Amino acid sequence: MKILAIDTATEACSAALAIGATVLARYEEPGRGHAERILPMIDEILAEAGVALTALDAIAFGRGPGAFTGVRIAAAVAQGLAFGAGLPVIPVSSLAALAERGLAQSPADAALACIDARMAEVYWGGFRRTAPSSIEALGDERVTAPGAVMLGEAGSARLRWIGVGTGFGAFPGLAARLGIDTAAVDARLLPRAHEMTRIGMREFAAGRARDPERAVPVYLRDKVVSVP
Repeated sequence: MKILAIDTATEACSAALAIGATVLARYEEPGRGHAERILPMIDEILAEAGVALTALDAIAFGRGPGAFTGVRIAAAVAQGLAFGAGLPVIPVSSLAALAERGLAQSPADAALACIDARMAEVYWGGFRRTAPSSIEALGDERVTAPGAVMLGEAGSARLRWIGVGTGFGAFPGLAARLGIDTAAVDARLLPRAHEMTRIGMREFAAGRARDPERAVPVYLRDKVVSVP
């Protein structure tokens, strides 16, 4: 199986190509300029692998939540490439990719992925490890004030939790309020395409790839500016 993944939803910009168990990746944290960087990243990876775009099985992309411009870039690029190459697309949650990245580095049972959404809010979602290489969401993804963040379903407090994402850096008291050990929090971690290839492979195997016209961003909120 060959899955290309791209992500531009946060400060990070990344692309990765999974060919079976092998993953080639590019990752930068430029802050801005994602639209200018993502296509060269894709070209570099495909050239390194010696694989044509048309030889892929699908294109996965970070569908959000995240920066409004960023999630639109990833969706538009994935859609354009997929249309041109006759491939399906696989939308991947930025929060799920972030949780998967965190849990790959920890023996914990679950991860609370929390991204700074600006405007005194955070994007967040809880995810539980279901196998050594798989996770599942514990409820819906949300955007709320940090005081409304919770760990999830009944019984989830018994799980060993980690916290990942810039939301913990923006609101330093969040982990303590939830009972997550501050030593188990990585407030610098961002989603990246590397984990999206793994999620994309699972989604493709489960038959959840979709036509390119369904490459739709997920914003979670409609308000984009704050009015004094």
